[in-house]
Amino acid sequence: MIGISFTQASMAARKRIALVAHDHCKSFLLDWAERQKDKLAEHALLATGTTGQLLHQRLGLPVESMISGPLGGDQQLGARIAEQRVDMLVFFWDPFEPQPHDPDIKALLRVAAVWNIPVACNECSADYLLSSPLMEQAHSYRIPDYPAYLSGRR
Repeated sequence: MIGISFTQASMAARKRIALVAHDHCKSFLLDWAERQKDKLAEHALLATGTTGQLLHQRLGLPVESMISGPLGGDQQLGARIAEQRVDMLVFFWDPFEPQPHDPDIKALLRVAAVWNIPVACNECSADYLLSSPLMEQAHSYRIPDYPAYLSGRR
């Protein structure tokens, strides 16, 4: 990537996992989360508004809830990613329905790519991520070197 340099960050063994689902995909996310409850219980969970409430009710696990996605919850999660306060994004988005907040969704996925965090967009990819040995250990990964960017040392 031209114009920005990179540095290393360390992701802790206990991950901060953001969970998001469009309305038509909430049942898929809830079913998946119930199957993966034991693994999810080992990590900190956060979610957009309605999804977070539903996950907490279904799993009985603590879930930090943002506001609803269309009201700014996607942007709240994006800010957390940029602040390096989210380690993984599980986002079951609906590929069949246009969303009124599509720009927010695109921005959330973009910031996840910029900050090099793992993203799962469906049950299969989420299963693969949770089954990775990296889920249970700390590891280093590449992120933008923002202090170097600010100082002009790109």
